[in-house]
Amino acid sequence: MTDSAQASTRPPQQHDILIVTGMSGAGRSTVGKALEDLGWYVVDNLPTQMLAPLTELADRAGEKIPKIATVVDVRGGRFFTDPEQAVEQVRKSASARVRVLFLEATDAVLVRRFEQVRRPHPLQGEDTLLDGIGRERSRLAALREASDVVIDTSDLNIHQLANAVTEQFADDHFVGVQVTLMSFGFKYGLPADADMVADVRFLPNPYWVPELRPHTGLDRPVSDYVLAQPGARPFVERYAAVLEPVLEGYQRENKRHATIAIGCTGGKHRSVAIVAELANLLRGVPDVAVRVKNRDLGRE
Repeated sequence: MTDSAQASTRPPQQHDILIVTGMSGAGRSTVGKALEDLGWYVVDNLPTQMLAPLTELADRAGEKIPKIATVVDVRGGRFFTDPEQAVEQVRKSASARVRVLFLEATDAVLVRRFEQVRRPHPLQGEDTLLDGIGRERSRLAALREASDVVIDTSDLNIHQLANAVTEQFADDHFVGVQVTLMSFGFKYGLPADADMVADVRFLPNPYWVPELRPHTGLDRPVSDYVLAQPGARPFVERYAAVLEPVLEGYQRENKRHATIAIGCTGGKHRSVAIVAELANLLRGVPDVAVRVKNRDLGRE
């Protein structure tokens, strides 16, 4: 059998469609941002009549858009009609796995949230906040019953809600924190985007060793020289140990990116070698992805 014939007999890879709905003020915007961080393509405030065309688009795109989330709410006004029927139609017609996430919260919590932002409820009209919340709750009752996942956000802050979304909808290979390890030279200034900065100028400078001066910390002779200095390996090992609980905390607080800068005088020898060794250790930390950036390598 030819490769093209084999390809034609393979079943299409299943993709995912997630419909995010629920009570206004329950955290739909937070969920949308969390899903984007997880790699979902997010469409906000989609009228229910557009669910079917979106499903067709997802089917055509296939692997190009494997995960689509759409946020649907009552702000669609006259477009928000028969949401249960629209969702059921999508479930029947789509080749994708279709799930509905419903966000819930108590009346008291929703009232407090609307009062904090000083905005009326979309269904309030000339009545009270509670009237608007009651209308919305009644309109969404059937859809709530048909939902696959219900999250009550009453006692959740935005970080806890994002973590709840991650637990439900992250891939098995999801990376909790993307760490950028950056070497730099102090004489060129501190990195503006660094979350943490460490200084390795306590180590002897290979610049003053004539045979090492033309090389960089990426070269084995310089790396061996730097790591052989007293205190070099203990620094790397202990700093990696210190960073582990920090990165775990970042994940709990939904901080998905961190830049850790290591500096020496010119950013060519010591910091480059230390960053490379630190990267090797941090790559063994669960749910952490590491990339290396040598900011000032190549400067005169």
